[in-house]
Amino acid sequence: MTRRRPFRAASIVIAAMLGVGALSGCGPTAPTPTPTPTGFASEEEAFAAAEATYRAYVDALNQVDLSDPSTFEEVYRWTTGDANAAERESLSGMHANGWTVSGMSEVTGFSPTSWDAGAGTIDGIACLRVADVALTDRDGNSVVSTDRPDTQSVMIVATTSADSPTGALLSVVDGSNSEQCG
Repeated sequence: MTRRRPFRAASIVIAAMLGVGALSGCGPTAPTPTPTPTGFASEEEAFAAAEATYRAYVDALNQVDLSDPSTFEEVYRWTTGDANAAERESLSGMHANGWTVSGMSEVTGFSPTSWDAGAGTIDGIACLRVADVALTDRDGNSVVSTDRPDTQSVMIVATTSADSPTGALLSVVDGSNSEQCG
């Protein structure tokens, strides 16, 4: 039977930690990013959070069944303020009018434009492919404009939020943006 030597193993681990600690003092060290009051340590973190939030929002929209309002809740989870109010009005109206939606939207690109750490806002432009999405009224007639582009440019503003898994919620989702998506 092999007898364990807890003190010997512990002394090896401690020696290794001290060796690493001594080596870390040998060269220049990069400053550790400090989170801002909004929770992001860098512009890159803020932009990544905005993109992840928008992608989660689109994923939630892709799961909506207009005949089942309980499927709207996940969309509301990713929005706040005016964006949340607009989604509630839009989805409730489509449900009340008996509309149906089919097909999936796909985020094909995201370009961050600005981050205001003090205000806790992150702006960006998303490209959303909607070519496969159909929206019909209760009689089966399309309510999609015949000149709708296959890919739409969407301006978003994400607001930092401790209540969000990504650290942000969408406060503006504006599909009337004139930016071009390829």
